[in-house]
Amino acid sequence: MLKCCCCCFVLSVKATVVWMESLISWFIALSVLSQNILLSETAHLKIGVPENYDGIFPWYLTKLPDLPLTYSDLTVSGDDEGIFGVESGFLYALKPLDREKQPSYSLQVSFTKSMHSQSFTVEVCVIDKNDNVPVFLEESMRGSVQLGLLKGIPFMQVEALDRDDRNTAHADLRFSLLDQIPRIPASHMFSISSITGEVSLTEDGASTLDPEMCGRYKLSVMVQDMAGKANAFFSTGTVLVEVTGNAWASPDPVRLQENLPGPYPIPISQVKWSGSPVEYSLEGEFPEMLFTINREGIIYLNAPLDRETQDQFHIDIVVERPDGREIAKPVELRVMVGDANDNRPTFPQMQYHTVVKELATKGTEILTVQAADNDDPKTDNVRIFYRLVSQMPETPRNLFRVDRDSGVITVQADSMEGTAPQYTLTITAEDAKGLNSSCTVIVKVLDENNNPPIFTHHEYGPFHLAEDSSVGTTVTVVSAWDADEWGGDSWQVDYRLESGNEEEVFTLVTDRQTNEAAIILDKVLDFERENEYILVLSAQNPVALVRGSHYEVTVREGEEPGRVIATIRGYDPDSHPIRYSLRGDTKKYFSIGKYSGELKTVQALDREENSTYTMEVVAEDGRNSSLSASTLVTVHILDVNDNSPVLVGDYSWKYLCTPRWEDQALVLASRDSDGPQHGGRLNFSLRSDATVRRNWKLTPINDTHTNLSLNVPYLPPEVYIVPFTISDSSSPPRSTFINLPVTVCPCNVRGNCRTAPKQLQGMPTIQSTVGILLGTLGVIGVILIVIFVRLSYQNSTPPNKGCQERVPLKVSL
Repeated sequence: MLKCCCCCFVLSVKATVVWMESLISWFIALSVLSQNILLSETAHLKIGVPENYDGIFPWYLTKLPDLPLTYSDLTVSGDDEGIFGVESGFLYALKPLDREKQPSYSLQVSFTKSMHSQSFTVEVCVIDKNDNVPVFLEESMRGSVQLGLLKGIPFMQVEALDRDDRNTAHADLRFSLLDQIPRIPASHMFSISSITGEVSLTEDGASTLDPEMCGRYKLSVMVQDMAGKANAFFSTGTVLVEVTGNAWASPDPVRLQENLPGPYPIPISQVKWSGSPVEYSLEGEFPEMLFTINREGIIYLNAPLDRETQDQFHIDIVVERPDGREIAKPVELRVMVGDANDNRPTFPQMQYHTVVKELATKGTEILTVQAADNDDPKTDNVRIFYRLVSQMPETPRNLFRVDRDSGVITVQADSMEGTAPQYTLTITAEDAKGLNSSCTVIVKVLDENNNPPIFTHHEYGPFHLAEDSSVGTTVTVVSAWDADEWGGDSWQVDYRLESGNEEEVFTLVTDRQTNEAAIILDKVLDFERENEYILVLSAQNPVALVRGSHYEVTVREGEEPGRVIATIRGYDPDSHPIRYSLRGDTKKYFSIGKYSGELKTVQALDREENSTYTMEVVAEDGRNSSLSASTLVTVHILDVNDNSPVLVGDYSWKYLCTPRWEDQALVLASRDSDGPQHGGRLNFSLRSDATVRRNWKLTPINDTHTNLSLNVPYLPPEVYIVPFTISDSSSPPRSTFINLPVTVCPCNVRGNCRTAPKQLQGMPTIQSTVGILLGTLGVIGVILIVIFVRLSYQNSTPPNKGCQERVPLKVSL
């Protein structure tokens, strides 16, 4: 079938004679017939007729084709309004057609031939003319635009209607923006799509839109047909645009504890776009499906977090229209992962090797072991305590100790002389939760040359040699015994002929395996020249001899100055007087009697300042100062329980959740400056009050730390004063009483406080503070008034001379 949309040329001719008009109409009909007749294969006739014809009627539309030469009863039906008729084989119209009223007509043409009725269909399609003005669907259109909307994103649409044929240019509409009132903060805040009528923000609009500066705009818009050509019809309208705020903003950062028990998913935050329906999505560096967001903007955590894998996330939240077009800049959600004590401290290596000299004194550092904990370094979870678990081979008293805080391994014994050549230590690193790991430290004891070689005999011989003894004859073998480690440099002995061998008649040959020396005849003997040789031998090690002797003195801290703590005695074979002096006492804590050798304290000693002092005592020959000897003196300060334990740390920002969370506690830390004997283990105890002991619980962690937690399922949100005592391990103990403010508050699923705690009882309020201030200012004002009054009296006119003479003199006795 062919469409009834063809164009036709309409001829309108005015005549002054009626029969001329009829004749012209007949020719017009022929023209229409020639151009608009379309006959389908089924003998149905289709013609296109322009609307709004303003010529002469009847208007002959077309000659009906294929009528027989003879027929009768030619009629037309299907026209309820009586517009159409047939005459002499022509179809005609009696009045103009209106496409907007009826776009087409289906007519039935009937006739009789040879006594038989026949018919066919004529389809009349009314061809459109641009005779309608486009109009907006609403006289006053309203819309709202949200803050944060990107440029070019439609927030509303204006619609118009043109009754002309929409398949023609007559109804091809174009929209435009004529004016904007007011023109602030920019003159072109909005734009309109010429095709769709969608209204959106411009670049200036998206960047400067501010409801406080202007909350409503009036836009003048125009719609045109004919695709906006110069001959187009148009109409105008008004659009009122309300500027609204938007909840679209970055949500507050979220802190989530790692390894949350679930169940998952857990809602952690929410965003919302105010306005048209949107869809949300998440972008960022995180595993797929770890975080998700639903249509309501609720963000969920779908699996446990591991702070050691990633300690924070920056999640971009994207908002889009249902068609996938982004409508606003993404906002960011920052998720910080809180630490749970789920990592044990570990050593970087499982085995360490170190050495210690056998003459090392007590307190000598030999190695520092450091363990690392992957938990949050800003929490107490990474505080590590070191402990010496075992020493192999065992001794009645440990030869070594490890500092529990620093991991420094020191010599604990007074001396390492006579110990085993090697020890294996097991060191444990433990955190506040008790998670631990161990390492081994192999300590090799290095021999030092602290023992001189000693001849087995003071004299050898006499030995008799024949004058004709051959060169190379062994006279004798001497040996010197050395108590140092066999085979080492400190054990080896070098022998020398000090005197009696000036002519080099003899030589020494040393056996390094046995440390023996053979005296060998090296020249021929001559009895007449020398019949006796007295040889003086010396034995010494190839390495220098280290002072092996020293004094160790013990004194209690705080002893009264001037007390004799030791007497040093030297020996001079010549019986000369000996003068004593100190070397290395830089702080002048000690003095020594010049001739008595009495060592005294000059001032009271504090073990917490320094637990050991080492100095050198020099003894000089009273007649020859170049002759001297020295020895080391080590003074050990004994600890006295003179320090009370103290609470360490700031707890004002910490809190406990109510209802009580399992395993939640405040880790309280304490310190005692005294030594382990007095301050080794510190004991926390609640005040003997039924309410306090019902509400609170202290659970020791180690020697210096304890957990403070709720002992009841629920406490009302408030700041509580928790009274407790910290005592040291001495007898009798020293104690410190603590009143600790503890905040108790309801918490969300992330463990964050949801409400501010009540004001601590007894703290000043704003009203009381203002009252005190006003009262103080009032007192100051009264004092100033009194001062000014007294000054005014002093500056008044003095009495006249006569009055002065009547005032008697006052005599002070």
